[in-house]
Amino acid sequence: MKFLVDAQLPFLLATWIKEKGFDTIHTEDLPFKDETGDTEIRKVADQQGRIVITKDSDFYDSFLIHQSPKQLLLISTGNIKNRQLLDLFRKNFQQIL
Repeated sequence: MKFLVDAQLPFLLATWIKEKGFDTIHTEDLPFKDETGDTEIRKVADQQGRIVITKDSDFYDSFLIHQSPKQLLLISTGNIKNRQLLDLFRKNFQQIL
């Protein structure tokens, strides 16, 4: 599995997933970094076969209407601390996969 972690999620999340052995990039790894637009993120994800991990509901709308990105993990925890988000991933990663 390959992942693309969106800008509003911590770079540390991408690093943690990468340490688990998965090909993972963060928007910070893209040329326009956290200024990368949703269209470009969808394009990169679809071309490279990446699952977009995001909190941005615009991706969900695009997923339903345009089937892009082709794979999506929408985080709907609301505002939580980065540490809490990482803890959720650590505890539930097998179910997420």
